[in-house]
Amino acid sequence: MENKAFNIKPAERLADVNEYYFSRKLKEVAAMNAQGMDVISLAIGSPDMPPSPETVETLCEEAQKPTAHGYQPTIGIPELRRAMSGFYKRWYGVELDPNSEIQPLIGSKEGILHVTLAFVNVGDEVLVPNPGYPTYTSLSKLLGAKIVNYDLLPENDWQPDFEQLEKMDLSRVKLMWTNYPNMPTGARARRETYERLVDFALRHNIIVVNDNPYSFILNDGERLSILQIPRAKECCIEFNSMSKSHNMPGWRVGMLATNAQFVSWILKVKSNVDSGTFRALQLAAAKAYDNTDLWHRLANVDIYAGRRRLAEEIMRLLDCQFDPQQTGMFLWGRIPDKYNDVEELTEKVLHEARVFITPGFIFGSNGKRYIRISLCAKEDKFAEALERIKKINIKP
Repeated sequence: MENKAFNIKPAERLADVNEYYFSRKLKEVAAMNAQGMDVISLAIGSPDMPPSPETVETLCEEAQKPTAHGYQPTIGIPELRRAMSGFYKRWYGVELDPNSEIQPLIGSKEGILHVTLAFVNVGDEVLVPNPGYPTYTSLSKLLGAKIVNYDLLPENDWQPDFEQLEKMDLSRVKLMWTNYPNMPTGARARRETYERLVDFALRHNIIVVNDNPYSFILNDGERLSILQIPRAKECCIEFNSMSKSHNMPGWRVGMLATNAQFVSWILKVKSNVDSGTFRALQLAAAKAYDNTDLWHRLANVDIYAGRRRLAEEIMRLLDCQFDPQQTGMFLWGRIPDKYNDVEELTEKVLHEARVFITPGFIFGSNGKRYIRISLCAKEDKFAEALERIKKINIKP
């Protein structure tokens, strides 16, 4: 045995995915910071403001109770499910049975995993937007699904092209991922789009999963949910998250809403994966759903509005074109034609100005001529980033 080589190979499924871009790139940024370069990150969408004081106080109070530390039901405690139901009624006008039509999640990433496991067999097809959130693709690949991209294009305001969709062979498609208000493009949710998605799903026996965490961020119009559309509950699942709207990204509290049958199937998966969320955290999250309109404006929306103005200055300084009507916590802009590719710009800005911004190719081929700026940095950091970029020669 002394001379026998120990030879283990990873599962074959890992051959189809790469390390998450930010996981890899943040190592490089950390190494630069270790050398004293003080990189300003305008890349990650991690809200840097705190939750409401009442939310934090509830967590602290409940965590002090000696009975709060046991396993919790996978379905979530009744207080949290009632709060989630009330949130949908208050902000979207959607009635949800808290006992059967809601499933709390440990964040939407977990939901992507559970929904795919619950509905998609190996070899089934999944419709994924291009550009879109990379996890829709990576988790589908890990679970043996076949990715079928559908285009989101600026000439169609980054909405699905339903004529293109109808021409596809949809016979093996089980799920369709959508995300409005959209990340990364900032395209607004539209009732017409939701109506067409529900019609499309019903006619083709496809489940539409709409990821909806951005409807509170710089969205001055009506807050929309796909579940507002008649019959949507039959064929749609909607994710929502407290990360962006309630300044709680590290808490990992999200939810999905749909019909009771779908919830029961998803619960079969989830109950075999985790053992529930800490009770004090659930009660604090339930309290956060009581945040007032004033809190959402002063502690969230107004702050992002100030940062957005500075992000637009950076876009103009980089000679990038952007739609000022974008919503959400990012700014999406098209790079000038003078650059051969987007990383020619983003790497220059990173290594010469020490400012980290996201190249759009990580969201799909339709993002390869775009950059994305996150609003999750203090205004003084934005101002410093502006000054640093002004000092470099941004011509290729």
